Amino acid sequence: MLSRFPHLRQDFAASLVVFLVAVPLCLGVAVASGVPAELGLVTGIVGGLVTGLMRGSSIQVSGPAAGMTVLVFEAVHEFGLPALGVIVLLAGALQIALGALGWGRWFRAISVSVVEGMLAGIGLVIIAGQLYAAAGVEAPASGLDKITGLPGAVVEVAGSGSALVSLAVGAGTIAVIVLWQRLPKRVRTVPGALAAVVLATAATQLFALPVATVEVAGLLDAVQPPGLDAFGKLGDVALLGTVLAFALIASAESLFSAAAVDRLHDGPRTQYDKELIAQGTGNAVCGVLGALPMTAVIVRSSANVQAGARTKASRVLHGVWLLLFAALLPAALGLIPLAALAGILVHAGWKLIPLRAVVSLWRAHRGEALILVVTAVAIVAVNMFEGVLIGLALSVAKAAWDASHIRVAVVDEGVGPVRARLSGNATFLRLPKILDTLESLPHDRPVELDLSGLHHLDHACRTALENWSERHSAMLAEPVRPPEPEPSPL
Repeated sequence: MLSRFPHLRQDFAASLVVFLVAVPLCLGVAVASGVPAELGLVTGIVGGLVTGLMRGSSIQVSGPAAGMTVLVFEAVHEFGLPALGVIVLLAGALQIALGALGWGRWFRAISVSVVEGMLAGIGLVIIAGQLYAAAGVEAPASGLDKITGLPGAVVEVAGSGSALVSLAVGAGTIAVIVLWQRLPKRVRTVPGALAAVVLATAATQLFALPVATVEVAGLLDAVQPPGLDAFGKLGDVALLGTVLAFALIASAESLFSAAAVDRLHDGPRTQYDKELIAQGTGNAVCGVLGALPMTAVIVRSSANVQAGARTKASRVLHGVWLLLFAALLPAALGLIPLAALAGILVHAGWKLIPLRAVVSLWRAHRGEALILVVTAVAIVAVNMFEGVLIGLALSVAKAAWDASHIRVAVVDEGVGPVRARLSGNATFLRLPKILDTLESLPHDRPVELDLSGLHHLDHACRTALENWSERHSAMLAEPVRPPEPEPSPL
């Protein structure tokens, strides 16, 4: 056996670590998404047994992700739980098509600022929403209302003993996760999130605390394949837009995770198109089962690498352990306090906010920092899909502006011709600046126009420069003298 699978021992041990990391996250993401907790486990199982077997990335692990929580919650709230399976199924089919067409590598071209802004916006909405859940009170629907409603929620919680107890369980969960990282390495073999849930569950049962726990329906009862009525909603343009959002955001998050995981190990590199097909196949299966969408998850993937995984066997085995847990110990789920899962999600949401990246970007690239912040604010204020579109539009606009950078240097020695040198990229976006500078030159003296420093000269600028040269030359006995040859546009 070991001769055929030389890394089985390492992969077996790693699979147990990933399983322990995945359990509380699968449950927390499902509850935060407004769906039965078992559906989070179903997605984790599919991520291990289906996506885990496919080619693409051999180390990263897939499952329900905090980054999709906001979008899933909005979809369930707007279209209903039965339609979720249709949305996830079509999103998976779209991912498969994009991978088959070789578009996987193009997702790497998405601005990092947009992705980090997306994660920051999601993190803010998750934190705000799960603070309500930790206190056991109902959260508003929109992200902006969740944040603006927090002061009122504080007043409401302050007058309720049961809400304060629930909030204390959630706060204690966060404290255990944070402090767990300071314990000896041998103790940290048990993931902090799992330890926090076990301790919170034990305290709740031991002291009979009045807190809500996970509602258990059973794995088979929770799986509800979409019916024909759900497919009848495909005529809704808003639903199709949600499908597109699921596919694009899940793909971007998975492939960015793949790039990050590749930096953590020295094994085979990710094949992006095949990984996109694998993610799409997993989502298609999740859609058929009516479960949550999946992405590659950096938390589980990094845990897999750190635990010594060498092949895809570790992530497949983690799916087996999730299946056994859900099938053999369903009653254990009903003991877990919802406040503990909310605490896990608050911590996960905080980790999505790239505070250090914002500071470093502001110092070096303020435009990118602005894109990050605007994307995050737009997601909170509007919604997930439109917020990402706003971020992408800003990123494209900034790239176009940067690409049209132009410098006009004028040398006027008081006598003889005036020398004007253009360098950079002359596009229509900077045409006003170019013409303003040239038209401010003396009208009664010849001008030597040097275009040798230009990397690109578009048609609009070429035409404008020719027209200006003709007008200026008409005023002089000695015309404008552009050097030869002019650069060819790229």
